[in-house]
Amino acid sequence: MASTGPDPLFGLRNNFYIGAYQAAINNSDVPNLSADDAVERDTLVYRSYIALGSYQLVISEIDDSAATPLQAVKMLALYLSSPDNKETVITSLHELLGDPAIGNNPILRLIAGIVFMHEQDYNEALKHTNAGGTMELHALNAQIFIKMHRSDYAEKQLRIMQQADEDHTLTQLANAWLNLAVGGSKIQEAYLIFQDFSEKNQMTGLILNGKAVCCMHMGNFDEAETLLLEALNKDTKDSETLANLVVCSLHLGKPSTRYLSQLKISHPDHMLVGRAASAEEIFDRAVQTVA
Repeated sequence: MASTGPDPLFGLRNNFYIGAYQAAINNSDVPNLSADDAVERDTLVYRSYIALGSYQLVISEIDDSAATPLQAVKMLALYLSSPDNKETVITSLHELLGDPAIGNNPILRLIAGIVFMHEQDYNEALKHTNAGGTMELHALNAQIFIKMHRSDYAEKQLRIMQQADEDHTLTQLANAWLNLAVGGSKIQEAYLIFQDFSEKNQMTGLILNGKAVCCMHMGNFDEAETLLLEALNKDTKDSETLANLVVCSLHLGKPSTRYLSQLKISHPDHMLVGRAASAEEIFDRAVQTVA
């Protein structure tokens, strides 16, 4: 931003980054925004609605005359709303990305990266995100590299972010994600980052899950369960909360079937659902072999 004054969208952006999506929506009425800031505000608000699962609201409110970043956000809503939309959305994304006039738009590239990361097509995602340019793009790059088990490349993205703004919320989050991926003594550092977030911000599912995953890595499953149940109270359909509760319950020797059933219903494409289905198939084949 060229403005030398205070950033009018700082609070809204920060709420979105830490997973306080309803707070982002509730506090989005920021006065006297420039045209560009107004578009950014709208993209953050609609992405918050997407994070809360309100796909149809986003699809119905963003029309064909909206700015490119909003069109991209609408595509994300379409993509997540139904498996039937995936091919159409991916085709449309490729068309927009191939348009020299708008193909380099940072939000368009970010949404493309998110969609292809969901598809687990990490190389395609990186085609559009790897050039960076915004803190969100660098943070997404770090996530993609972690999923590819390339912590060395993720660390390079983190270094770029630290040079730009070491205290930025996304820099701190990327640092925590990387520490979790590296493991060992870095887990405690990740826990302290999430603890710091919880002291400075409202407690969100994202922060609670972050702390809980750290606890599980450190073998503190009782504390992890307490944190995850608090997260479940905030959002009963959150995929990461349900998936982490499945894992945590198994370690505690408690029933996990209900959490897995909830995950299957609300997020049938989740990796843990796929793994459970594969395990069931292997078990069934083994039983048939014995029989």
